[in-house]
Order: sequence, then C-alpha cells, then structure tokens
Amino acid sequence: IHHCMIDGAAGADLSQILMSPSPRSEAGPELPYMPRPAPSRSELFADSVGRSLRRPLDLLRSVLSAPAGPPPSVRRKLAQAGQGGESAGTPPSRDEAKERMRALASTVAQAVQSASPTPLNGLLGPHRRLEWLTMPLDDVKELRRVFDCTINDIVLATVTEAIRRYLFRRRVDHRRLDFRISAPVSMRRPEHDRRQGNHVSSWILRLPLDLEDPIDQLEEIERLTRELKEKDAALGVDTLMSLAEWVPGPLLSAALGRLPSSGPVNMIVTNVPGPQFPLYMCGAKLLAMYPVVPLIPGGGLGVALFSYEGRLCWGFNGDYELVPDLETFMEDVAAAFEALRRAAVERYLARRTAAPERAPVDEGASALAPETDVGSEGEPIGETVFEAPVERLLREVPQPLRSTA
Repeated sequence: IHHCMIDGAAGADLSQILMSPSPRSEAGPELPYMPRPAPSRSELFADSVGRSLRRPLDLLRSVLSAPAGPPPSVRRKLAQAGQGGESAGTPPSRDEAKERMRALASTVAQAVQSASPTPLNGLLGPHRRLEWLTMPLDDVKELRRVFDCTINDIVLATVTEAIRRYLFRRRVDHRRLDFRISAPVSMRRPEHDRRQGNHVSSWILRLPLDLEDPIDQLEEIERLTRELKEKDAALGVDTLMSLAEWVPGPLLSAALGRLPSSGPVNMIVTNVPGPQFPLYMCGAKLLAMYPVVPLIPGGGLGVALFSYEGRLCWGFNGDYELVPDLETFMEDVAAAFEALRRAAVERYLARRTAAPERAPVDEGASALAPETDVGSEGEPIGETVFEAPVERLLREVPQPLRSTA
C-alpha cells in the first residue's frame, strides 16, 4: 500500500482489521460486494478540473488552519488569557496564521542548509541490506520512568550513541558534524484517530553527536524535542507539503534542484506504536512485526520501529554499497541501549550514596505521597518510584561494554 494512502498509525489499525485477537475466531458472514465500474474519460476529466479549481481554496485552508485547532503555543496563550482554545473547524485566527507562516519559514531555512556529509550519505544504488532487532518494551518503559521522558526520546538517544560508535569506527570525527534526522510526527486530530490516509508531518532534529555521556545525550534529545513541540515545528513541514501539492510539477522540480545535494537530513528514524496484545490469522500467531522505512534520496540508512505485544521491533534498511556493515550498526544500537541502561543504574547508585538518611515516616500516613511528583507524561516520579524500575535493572545489569567511541 502506498504511503500516500496510509501512514504508520493507519497501517497498525489495518493490521488489526486483517487479523484477530483470538486464535479461534470464526469468519463472519460474507458481505455482498459490487465493484464500481472504472471511471470514463469524461468523469476523469471532470474530476481533474474540479480538483484544480478547488486547489487555491484547499491551499489557503491547509496553510491557515492548524490540524487540531490552534497550534499548541496559541492554545497556551489563549488559556493564559482565559479564553480557551478554539475547536477544530473554526475559522483560523491571525495568531494561527502567524504560527503557521513562522513554522514554514523555519522549515524552509533548515531545508536550504545542507546536513554534514557522512559515509552514510551518497548516491543510492538499486540493492538493499535489511536487519532486525528486538528489545523488551518494559525495559524501554523503565528507562522512560527513570529519566522522565518519552519512549521516542529513548529511541533517539539510542540512535545517537549508535551513530557515534558507527562513525568512529569509520574514522569520522563525529564531534563537529551537523547530523540531522527526519522524525515523522502524527498530525491526526483526536476526533479522527481512526481516519485512514497519510496524516504525518516530521521534525528535523540535530543529533548531539558531540556529547559522550549517554545521559547527556538523552537530556539534550529531550530538550530538543520539547523545544520542537513548543515551537510547533511539525506545522512547517505539514504546510510545506501542502504547498508542494499545489505547485506545478516543473516548478517544484526546479525548486528541488536548488536544494543542497546532500539534503537537509542524513537519515530517517520513525517509531510507530502497535497493539500490545497478540494477533492471529487463520489460527497462526503473529510473532513479530519488523517495519522497513524507504530510504530518502542521499540517505543510505533508515531506521523504523514498531511496538507489538510487549516488544520493540527495530527494522534497519541500508543501501547495499553505502552501508556494507549494516549488521555492525545493528549491534551498535543494542550496545547503545545497554550503555543507557548502565548509566541509569550508575545514576541510581549515585543518588543512593548521596541521599541523606531518611526521617521516620508516620505509619498512619502514606510513605509515597510526600516524596512523589508527577512527570511530563502524567506518571509519578521521585526517589521512591525511581527505585522500582532500577531495582530490576540492577538485577539484569550487563557486563561492562567496551566503548568504541
């Protein structure tokens, strides 16, 4: 299925429609199916003319209206003023239009700047290499609770360290690189979560390859993604794609020809949440689902992730010539994640060593409430809750890794 018809979220929904949560499910009644006749030339012509006439209005609507009402920054300003946010479908305000145009200008400024060339970038050939990796999703969630961040932050920090190790082995000075990734972001409205089609924009994110400590990398990633959310950066790419649909083909080709040859990003990293229960087809259980993201022009490596039944499935797609050692990069990803786990344990032990002796707790009071706060995702954080996930990490801490960076 072409990406223009469905995005990752719609594809995950489609897999649940095609399969069943029960191994003994019975086929439902056969529904009558009457295929529509192929459109005639006159119908195709009328449809094309109508679409062309609607394009200016559609363009104006897509540029000025946010995908889910006002952008987050506008909603925050309205909330502070006590006005609340406008619902989706209301006429766009001047502030919304300014937010969209500001985001568009920022995106264009990034697009015309070339990312640093690396051995992962160059002219793509016709052949590919594929690799797969599986991680327990609970381990990723534990790190998320420890560091009070998102699963996507953990993924991007893991990729950052893996890229550092890989480039170091290829004798590339990664400390001065402007290495950027494209991270797809869902633009679906809450009331249209189940709507089919492609409703994805993306962030352009610079990986902090100059940082050596895994925790420093994660904290910088978390800061960058939080900043992109506050600036509504995905609106710029979304608006730019809407403009590209309206611009005539020859003019668009000429504009693309003026972009840097190495492209504004080095690679793509996409993460799609999937069902956390088993799926079956004709009684056979789906064991795993490894995604494969197409390579972008000039980008010899793509990383895609899909979570399914308590596992995080990584799929690696590499150009056959540009990335001859894709299996080694996969091992770098596994080692980078273990390095982050070890850093979490070391932080925990450092806190335990530096923490003062606790005062006696009143038996009639809650021992958790006085020292518990709420994190960015609504989950409690604090020393007591911090201990729970790390205790398991302590039991499973791996042997020291030989750092290659």
